[in-house]
Amino acid sequence: MARYLQREMCMKKILRLFAVMSAILLSFSAGALEKGDGYDVFVPIGKYIAQGDVDCLSAWFAGNLEVSILSNQNNSSRNQAKQILKAFYEQYPPRQFTISHQCSRATMKNAVGELYAGGEKFMVTIFVIFSKKANSYKIQQLKIERIQ
Repeated sequence: MARYLQREMCMKKILRLFAVMSAILLSFSAGALEKGDGYDVFVPIGKYIAQGDVDCLSAWFAGNLEVSILSNQNNSSRNQAKQILKAFYEQYPPRQFTISHQCSRATMKNAVGELYAGGEKFMVTIFVIFSKKANSYKIQQLKIERIQ
């Protein structure tokens, strides 16, 4: 009987150790995904562009970023970029956005997509960089051009 209890205690310790190791491995893999090893940053960004949700999209903006809309290029603060984009969406209400191309290198990612807004078609280019300070990707450049 004593031997049975010892074996049972040993099995409980092994199971606890397994649970702890599993939790540690899961936390490391979640961190790796956030840093670009498979995490698709353009899923939420694309959703906010499609919806015209400037408030949620601006959460992805770097402190300063380049915004180019219909050939008007600005180096803007996050708040200025937000106002520029709001003005664009007031004139061109979004209907649909799809990403057609993505590429990445180390901590940089780039995407190109098509935005249907206000009865017109636009090409959108998004450039993001992983910010160690924020521990997430931030939009460094957003470009919207009319497609003829």
